[in-house]
Amino acid sequence: MTSRSAFVTGASRGIGAAVATELNKRGYRVVGTARTTKPEIEGVSFVQCDVRDPQSVSTAVEQARGIVGEIDIVVNCAGIMNDGPLLTQTYEGVQDVLETNLTGSINVARETVSDMLANKWGRLVFVSSIVALWGSPGQVNYAASKSGLIGLARSLSWELGRAGITSNVVLPGLIETDMISDLSKKRRDEIVSQTPLRRTGQPEEVAALVAFLVSDEAGFVTGSSIPIGGGVGMGV
Repeated sequence: MTSRSAFVTGASRGIGAAVATELNKRGYRVVGTARTTKPEIEGVSFVQCDVRDPQSVSTAVEQARGIVGEIDIVVNCAGIMNDGPLLTQTYEGVQDVLETNLTGSINVARETVSDMLANKWGRLVFVSSIVALWGSPGQVNYAASKSGLIGLARSLSWELGRAGITSNVVLPGLIETDMISDLSKKRRDEIVSQTPLRRTGQPEEVAALVAFLVSDEAGFVTGSSIPIGGGVGMGV
């Protein structure tokens, strides 16, 4: 068991909900964020937060501190997709993806690392995507935003490492969440056929990797980008 606290963005669904649930099961005091609604996950407190808005992030972090005290762990799961060929994308649509997936993670890190620096211990985990390494047609905005998380995490590992703070990225492949609900069966089958394990992943499998990265046992792991895609992304 642990007395440490965790702040999980995008915890209302998918991988974020699985991470919040798993960390709570392991004894962490967890606060999750949601943009509008406040879901119910046993043992997890929720605050409203739009990660695109620095003031919203600041308010949410202060509310979280009021619930669990100083923030020891941050897991950035908040993310959206808006797929389509580049020439069909609107400026607003591109910006929304970049601001949610990349700028939002910067906003959250900026508001929370002061607690970690004060305590000489901390964990930052950014949930990216295997698309960050491979690219994907119709996902220029998404791939760019998720690639940016790798540079963010690596730079923070240099900035914060002397204070005992680690910063890592997980790169999920095709995971069973609502973000892939629009995929056609044909496209799903194509992706699975190119996956060595020949199946999709579960959010709980990603959550288990995150739980390791925020643990004391992962104290010598930082600046790493770890694919979790059933073999997709190996060696990249």
